[in-house]
Amino acid sequence: MKVLVKWVGILIASIVLAIGVFLFSMRFSDGPIAIFSGGPFSSGEISAAPDSWEFLKDRGEIEFQTLDPSTSRIVWLGVNNDRLFIVSGYMNTNYGAIWKQWPHYLENDDRVILRIDGKIYEQRLARVMDGPNVLPILNEFGRKYGGGSISSTESIANGDTWMFEVVDR
Repeated sequence: MKVLVKWVGILIASIVLAIGVFLFSMRFSDGPIAIFSGGPFSSGEISAAPDSWEFLKDRGEIEFQTLDPSTSRIVWLGVNNDRLFIVSGYMNTNYGAIWKQWPHYLENDDRVILRIDGKIYEQRLARVMDGPNVLPILNEFGRKYGGGSISSTESIANGDTWMFEVVDR
């Protein structure tokens, strides 16, 4: 029995160590992988932002990087009237406090880098808390990711969801 407990302990410690090494090494990777945050972008062609983001209307995800700290992630997106929006949900939940740290980084430095199809766009994210774009963007997110339209902007107003518009630097 003692031998079994010893080997189970070694196995668990090895798994925890491997996960820790993986997560640490991701900070040095060229961008994110799936749900794991990555390091700063080291590849891509710097490009001027397009006049319209409509080409992303049916795109599921894009990569973006904050500058302070220089970490990257994959996010969902919405496009309305040629404008690009990113939304972060679960902001008032316990797991959101752990998982969704990037919106708080923007309070000190709103500059971001988008990497789309190998092109780098240096932009800013401006928080949107009300206005005519809120409901159409929430409906777009509902269409793309939630299976239906959203009838209320309450999650934006109460801070459960933070919405950002991608704007030029």
